[in-house]
Amino acid sequence: MCLGYKANVVKEFFLNFRPQAYADCVVEGFGRKVELLGDRQEDWRVAMIDTGIWRNIGQRLWAIREHVAGEEMFYANYSDGLCDVNLAEMTAAFRASGKTACFIAVRPSFSLHLVDIQPSGRVEGIRASQDANLWINGGFFIFKSAIFDYMRDGEELVEAPFQRLIEADQLIAFRHEGFWRPMDTLKDKQVLEDLVEKGTMPWRLNGAFRAGLEADERMTR
Repeated sequence: MCLGYKANVVKEFFLNFRPQAYADCVVEGFGRKVELLGDRQEDWRVAMIDTGIWRNIGQRLWAIREHVAGEEMFYANYSDGLCDVNLAEMTAAFRASGKTACFIAVRPSFSLHLVDIQPSGRVEGIRASQDANLWINGGFFIFKSAIFDYMRDGEELVEAPFQRLIEADQLIAFRHEGFWRPMDTLKDKQVLEDLVEKGTMPWRLNGAFRAGLEADERMTR
């Protein structure tokens, strides 16, 4: 995790993690004995690298390049959005392409009206964004280690480095029509929290999808 703003809060979450706070449980002895109910809580191994609050996304990726050295490929994301993209399918498409970088292209979550306008100001048409062939960067990536050959320290990821990838024909987009939602605004936060309250969380992995990812990881090894 490339930490920046409030890095200490993220670290404290993992350092003081109490699974009983996030699962159904039975408590006895005034909290001295706790039994978790349901599926076993999974453990994790997390590297938390403080990359500073001043760095942009490209600089954060550049700062942790030694931690992914030697990997055939690695995943990256902005961490401020949720998505149900099938990573197994995305990985297979990326591997088959032979490219250096891949990102998901999604439909924008916001609604607006696009205007076709002449230099004179004459309007030729107005259409809703949902009716336009409009795709944006969804912020989920797969990279080969060669991505760092296209980067320079201090550059933003999707500007100069991506332009170099495009010129070298080393960038592909994986179109995703499913669930995707950023958390850029208060409204986005309210929408996502409402989904959690209702128990409707399409971004959570199901058993079959998890098995597919684990199989893909074994193939990668």
